[in-house]
Amino acid sequence: MKRLLFVLLLLAAGGSWLIAGAGHGLRHAHVTSAGVPLDEVHPAVSGRHPGVVVAHGYAGSAKLMAPFGDTLAARGYVVVLLDFAGHGASTRRLPNQDSTGILQHDLDVALAHLRSLSDVDASKVALVGHSMGAGAVTRYAGAHPEVTATVAISLPDAADASAGRPARLLTMAGALEFPAFRSVAGSVAAGHGDRALRIIPGVEHITILYAPETHRQMVKWLDDAFGGARNDHAIPFPARRLIGTVLLMLAFLLGFHPLVAWLSGTAARPWPRCSGSSWRRTARIAGVTVVAAVIGAVFARLLPSTRLPLAIAGYVVGYATVTGALLFAYASRRSAYQPESATGSPRLLLAVAYAITSIAVPVHWGMTHAWPAGDRWWLLVIVWAAFAVLAYGSEKLSGGVALNLVPIAAVFVVVLVAAAVTGLTSGFVLLVLVPLIGLLLWQALWSAFLHRFAAPTWAIAVTGAVVVAWPLALTLPLAGP
Repeated sequence: MKRLLFVLLLLAAGGSWLIAGAGHGLRHAHVTSAGVPLDEVHPAVSGRHPGVVVAHGYAGSAKLMAPFGDTLAARGYVVVLLDFAGHGASTRRLPNQDSTGILQHDLDVALAHLRSLSDVDASKVALVGHSMGAGAVTRYAGAHPEVTATVAISLPDAADASAGRPARLLTMAGALEFPAFRSVAGSVAAGHGDRALRIIPGVEHITILYAPETHRQMVKWLDDAFGGARNDHAIPFPARRLIGTVLLMLAFLLGFHPLVAWLSGTAARPWPRCSGSSWRRTARIAGVTVVAAVIGAVFARLLPSTRLPLAIAGYVVGYATVTGALLFAYASRRSAYQPESATGSPRLLLAVAYAITSIAVPVHWGMTHAWPAGDRWWLLVIVWAAFAVLAYGSEKLSGGVALNLVPIAAVFVVVLVAAAVTGLTSGFVLLVLVPLIGLLLWQALWSAFLHRFAAPTWAIAVTGAVVVAWPLALTLPLAGP
């Protein structure tokens, strides 16, 4: 126990130090202008500086782009990072159909605020954007030639740039991104002397944000556009906040086991073991899940949940609910699949609060906006309930063996991917597969811990569901009229 406590403290201290120390020496401020939440990052040195507006992608936030604020401010730029409508701290909704107008409006607000800052040279401004934000800044710079330079990371559509505008445009894409992103970046940059293309090795759509090479190429491009380097300061390590977040989440994960042991007041059960019969049972569970998930994926398109003002989540809510209900119905008819009865201590409800803290605190502090704003409060409850139904049905079908949750989660993800490919839901799902898989595996680990101490199935479902539901409900855009 002493060794575990030492590891927990080490992880927590290391993660906190990494996050708290990011952007050290820079001046930060948060304001809201015309309904648009804005984060300012100012260099340590006084004087007037060029300014840069940094725009996040779909389901992103100003917090997600904070490493770009660190990099640019350290190199002598004043930075404004915005939350687009429907994202982060914004309580406004992103239109379902034509979102171009509101994105351009929000950029206009951010640039106007940037130019109004006393330490900004209003004649020297640039734009940086990722994914949806890359399209927005490219389109904006094309219509506003006073923008000195533009950096478009993972630009989704070549239509956002015309043959001659914008000038001084750098496009970047990850070597591991879908080929379409590299194709778009190349086609936009080709044949223009004031444009360039950079392919960043070893990264995909999300990790490109944390690659040092991405930040080096951005700074070089902007320095050249503004007539030379602002200073010779080293670029801060972009993944500092991300690594700190991971360390904090590991600390919470390791701390969950002794917490549940204390809350339950019971002796731990043995960890589950694999045998020939268990593998056959796992195969049957996977087969049942395939049928349930396919039915859920089809029916989810027809349910009223699709009208929820949370992009993509409405479909996922229906998909999770129907799939979970079918798994429960099947398991209820097959007594062999019922887990052992467990009552558990009422104190296990505190595990829910711990689960919320373990996901909300590290992610909000070190990675992206993860605290409910506006309509997200009641939408979070709905998403949470849907994944609790899925978790409850999965627990019943798995027979109380956490290892059996892995094939259920795998089938759930594969069918969701098929739904995205066939047009049943948004193709954006394909870009967030890695985080989704990680959340489902994390949920399975928590289930294993709770099962060791005879937690009731409903408590396991409610606690595990928050691990998946919280990030989905807090990052997917508020959308609608």
